[in-house]
Amino acid sequence: MCASGVAWTPRGAHGQTGCGGGPRGGGISLESVRWALASGRWVALHPGVYLTTPGRDDWEVRAVSVLLSVGGPVALAGSSARFAWGLERREPETAHVVVPAARRAAVRPGLVVTRTRHFDEQVHATAWPHRTTVEHSVLAVNRSDPADRLLALVARACQQGLTSEARLAKALASRPGQPHAALLRECLADVGAGAESAAEIRYVRDVERAHGLPVATRQVVLGQNRRCDNLYADQHLVLEIDGRLGHEGWTGRVRDGVRDRAAARQGRLTVRGYWPDVAVAPCTFADEVGFLLGLRGWRGAPRAYRRRGCALRLARAA
Repeated sequence: MCASGVAWTPRGAHGQTGCGGGPRGGGISLESVRWALASGRWVALHPGVYLTTPGRDDWEVRAVSVLLSVGGPVALAGSSARFAWGLERREPETAHVVVPAARRAAVRPGLVVTRTRHFDEQVHATAWPHRTTVEHSVLAVNRSDPADRLLALVARACQQGLTSEARLAKALASRPGQPHAALLRECLADVGAGAESAAEIRYVRDVERAHGLPVATRQVVLGQNRRCDNLYADQHLVLEIDGRLGHEGWTGRVRDGVRDRAAARQGRLTVRGYWPDVAVAPCTFADEVGFLLGLRGWRGAPRAYRRRGCALRLARAA
């Protein structure tokens, strides 16, 4: 029996092994288990795994029942672990778990089992339900997932104080074949400097750095705990990069307006960029930001990027 109201039977009673006990190990006979099921006092969730508190149907019950059904050393992984850490908003439809490489866990519909030789290093020592560490949960994305999804997860985990760029870099070094590894290594330093979303990371990498703009200060507190994404202090320019998170709906727009007026009272101009600016037209956006910086005292000029279709390169060639 566990705190989540889930019980399980040892192998031989109903075919599944538990994690060190179960109703029979606690003195409940097989006949009692059958009676509890027949009477509706218990509900079978998986073969050999029972819900002993009928009516409870929350995420923790479902997660624990999956772990017990697999049995032995096992932990939530991938999207299931990210949901447990609060890094995913929606509970995944498919449960993902990880087991030691020597194990042979049965695969069934709705369950993905990954084997690893680094089980002990990747699984958190105390978190419940058992799950991989924040770092390995974040990095365990599918190869088909776009790089921006991984960058957003990395930024979110750091923003929430669940991990750091140093711990992520250490975990990354232990994962050969990690999807988007080169890009991630480059961007981890930007996350540590304050970039908090995939859009903000793209701005730093593809707009500011790639086009030789001045280096802004990230996540500056402008007053009353209001932060800005990028502050070009010498030019008194505030540049916000608005992704979806934190800028949705009426409340987000009102909050942004309050922050912009506070910056204006300090003599700062606030401009905003959006996902299409940094992901689709970074070169044009760099030209616009450089022009604004020039109006406010910057003596430099944005440089053309090596990208073949760079708008600055094409404009200068015309």
